[in-house]
Amino acid sequence: MWAKRKSGRSGLRIRGGRGHPVVRKSLIRYAAWLRAHHEFPVRLVVYLLPSRSFSTTEGQSAVISFFAPFDPRHEPYARIATGDYPAESTKFGRDNALATYIHALGRQIVHYQQWLESGSTHNRGVDRKASAMLRRYNRVTARP
Repeated sequence: MWAKRKSGRSGLRIRGGRGHPVVRKSLIRYAAWLRAHHEFPVRLVVYLLPSRSFSTTEGQSAVISFFAPFDPRHEPYARIATGDYPAESTKFGRDNALATYIHALGRQIVHYQQWLESGSTHNRGVDRKASAMLRRYNRVTARP
């Protein structure tokens, strides 16, 4: 394991005081399920942002991102923009809109797992794995 550490913080944390409250509540429930089914030996903080998009460190506009540090002593983090939730819930319905955010978090978890294993990330197979996590979660929850 590339990012193995003997000490330091571990776990998955959702920081979303500024994010949309409905999305925040749903992702906190999903994060609890993720903690029960996956290991988080290095702390991963997921920041929920109130905007529709944000700028990455490379200056690109994004709605989700994963920061994978080059140094395994530093913690990775993810960001998810939640500002589109009202429009998405009106257009697609509450559950389908929340499922897109749960899938987005799942994508970040897959990138986190890649980073733990190799120190880098790639997009090959990420959607498939995130969708599989969402299906497993859907079997045990009534609503997202």
